[in-house]
Amino acid sequence: MSNHKRPIRISSPAFGDGGGIPVQFTADGRNDSPPLEWGDPPDGTRSFALVCDDPDAPRGTFTHWVVWNLPPACRHLGTGVSPADGVADGGRQGKNGFGRLGYGGPAPPPGPQHRYLFKLYALDTTVALDNGGTKDQLLEAMRGRVIGEGILTGMYGRKPDGQARA
Repeated sequence: MSNHKRPIRISSPAFGDGGGIPVQFTADGRNDSPPLEWGDPPDGTRSFALVCDDPDAPRGTFTHWVVWNLPPACRHLGTGVSPADGVADGGRQGKNGFGRLGYGGPAPPPGPQHRYLFKLYALDTTVALDNGGTKDQLLEAMRGRVIGEGILTGMYGRKPDGQARA
């Protein structure tokens, strides 16, 4: 297998790449996971995985969402994926940096906007990891199995007075 990873287009109808994440999808709002859409994966894709994290967090990269085993026919996730539900016919969710299952929206300290990276991976396998796994466990299970990937960046911050700044 080659080391070349095919790019996959990932987008959201809620915000553009590099654009502000609406408050609804943050801890300052309803904390819903945002809707995501993506294009066709490379041949040989057996599942998708998704990781959302904040590389600008004060104590290092903070994980907001971990999802794996999305079926290869899946091309989107809707708004507000529940941590209690299975995801898209067999998908699993892991623990976020808040210690909870499922999505945990942006909640940065007041100051400059943070980047939130929604990273989609096409894998040539499914991942043998139960609900509640961590980002580190997922990345270990994916090692050498990624055949395509895409990144969507959203921005979110809070002003010094604590008010949202999307």
